[in-house]
Amino acid sequence: QVQLVESGGGLVQAGGSLRLSCAASISIFSINTMGWYRQAPGKQRELVAAISSGGSTNYADSVKGRFTISRDNAKNTVYLQMNSLKPEDTAVYYCIAFTITEDYWGQGTQVTVSS
Repeated sequence: QVQLVESGGGLVQAGGSLRLSCAASISIFSINTMGWYRQAPGKQRELVAAISSGGSTNYADSVKGRFTISRDNAKNTVYLQMNSLKPEDTAVYYCIAFTITEDYWGQGTQVTVSS
């Protein structure tokens, strides 16, 4: 069982920045891929960014060049640095850990970008 706790969400003006953190209850060194999803009201959940244990990253086209995902294995934490935020980035952001047996989700953190 893996528990994921997100933090760092909040209200920010367009053009601003936020950094989300996802703390895992186990060593993330053993987790192959971790990522961030988001879900806006009335929309499907979408993958925002993912990072492998080797450091390879993948981003949604809508956030490329603005968001950066990183992982600190020593702290069992994954981060999502979000710059140049837009109102359309408003959503609940969820951390996910992909393991061999199952996927684990955090409870989500709200990000609201005002225009």
